[in-house]
Amino acid sequence: MSPVLAGVLQLLALVAALALAYRPLGDHMARVYGSKKHLRAEKWIYKAIGADPDAEMRWPAYLRGVLAFSAAGVLFLYLLQRLQGSLPGSLGFQSIDPDQAFNTAASFVANTNWQSYSGEQAMGHVVQTGGLAVQNFVSAAVGIAVAVALVRGFARSRTGELGNFWADLVRGTVRILLPISVLGALVLVACGALQNFSGIHQVGQFLGGSQQWNGGAVASQEVIKEVGTNGGGYFNANSAHPFENPTPFSNLFEIFLILLIPFALTRTFGRMVGSLRQGYAILATMATIWLGFTALMMWTEFHHGGPAFDLAGGATEGKENRFGIAGSAIFSVATTLTSTGAVNSFHSSYTGFGGGIQMLGMQLGEIAPGGTGSGLYGMLILAIIAVFIAGLMVGRTPEYLGKKIGTREIKLAACYILVTPALVLGFTAVAMALPTPGDSMTNTGAHGFSEILYAYTSGANNNGSAFAGLNADTQWFNSTIGLAMLLGRFLPMVFVLALAGSLAEQQPVPKTAGTLRTEKPLFTGLLVGTIMIITGLTYFPALALGPLAEGLAS
Repeated sequence: MSPVLAGVLQLLALVAALALAYRPLGDHMARVYGSKKHLRAEKWIYKAIGADPDAEMRWPAYLRGVLAFSAAGVLFLYLLQRLQGSLPGSLGFQSIDPDQAFNTAASFVANTNWQSYSGEQAMGHVVQTGGLAVQNFVSAAVGIAVAVALVRGFARSRTGELGNFWADLVRGTVRILLPISVLGALVLVACGALQNFSGIHQVGQFLGGSQQWNGGAVASQEVIKEVGTNGGGYFNANSAHPFENPTPFSNLFEIFLILLIPFALTRTFGRMVGSLRQGYAILATMATIWLGFTALMMWTEFHHGGPAFDLAGGATEGKENRFGIAGSAIFSVATTLTSTGAVNSFHSSYTGFGGGIQMLGMQLGEIAPGGTGSGLYGMLILAIIAVFIAGLMVGRTPEYLGKKIGTREIKLAACYILVTPALVLGFTAVAMALPTPGDSMTNTGAHGFSEILYAYTSGANNNGSAFAGLNADTQWFNSTIGLAMLLGRFLPMVFVLALAGSLAEQQPVPKTAGTLRTEKPLFTGLLVGTIMIITGLTYFPALALGPLAEGLAS
């Protein structure tokens, strides 16, 4: 069987698995966030934190809950790292330096999981399991909660109430993320992923030294890393490491986990707004972009010209033989079109155009299908922009799901789409202008510029993957990427929740003959075009200086 055919079959199997899980998971999540009942375990949690899960919140109160919980998470994780040297289960590792501790705390709380350290050489069991893995759950649950709040804004009328943040947070963790993670961890352990709390072992000797590995609760952290679109690896090699991702089957299973909740949330959206066809339209938009990017990446990596590529059967540098070019390309697109950031190959080793596809996937706003929750609310914001553009073309007041898109709504949507590009391009420009940040680049020219552009793109878009050529463990990059991650995560949430509150206060507008049918394929095409044009106009000059210049020169 040819490698190309094998890749196509993997893609078809992945689509089939996602299709089978789409309806039951989407309906389950709709029931979870629409239920008035509380599980016994949830009641214990509410009592412990002093929260009333039945109290409805307007958007400022909901936002305060998000920010307060996240701030507490940053502080807790920072202190845990700073005290690691005094904690049991530290495996003899010292406490983490202040700038790196801040960067890591910001990274995991922001669902970015950018890592400027080697996990197996820096973090002990307590920090890995009690700190990082916990944030993998709750940061993902926060993203879903904000998305659900926006959906309630569309579904409700003449009220500013968006639900209860604490109830949404706990339910998302207990009823959705935890059960999937338990089942997924069992699958990964069966595939050969590591799961223990052993210490450091010497596993071999070679000329000039020895090799050592430490154990850990790898499988359980790996599964929530993927299903929560987190991405932080237990080991430095991330999902290229055989302890995290042992076989081609586990590789395909991890891609499935990455895409599972973001795609299924579109059905949850359809259920909650009372129109499954609206959910299918958003799903079609996401799937069109994802399949297009995947096909383009596979073509680029299989058919890039040159004698070395021809002899190897494609661009094999930086890719694991057990996954091949196809398995690596599918994983790469899945992780950069979501806010996952996990890698099973080194993105810096992809072709120039391949690196550009990875960056563009993040620069779209990670909406196809995007992160857990963040992908859905990002796509709905862009749907509002598309409706506004359509209204301008026909001279009609724009409406979406029975809600008028007025001045306040479009301003909030515009602020949302401007925040991340401002962070990415601003920090990249400053880093290139200053004398010292450039010393961290392994390469010069277009590829070197791509290393820095990729780093800030990954951080501000809460992706977390790295181009694997930039030494980011410096005070400058730890601090600025940490700020980019926090601002890129929480500033957009401010605009999303404010928009949700504004929509929930409106009275529904009845449909007329002139109402734009947003459940039709025509709107899906308009939405895809809007996404690509907005992104292209924003990032094209920077991409032209980096991956496009490199690709044209090779």
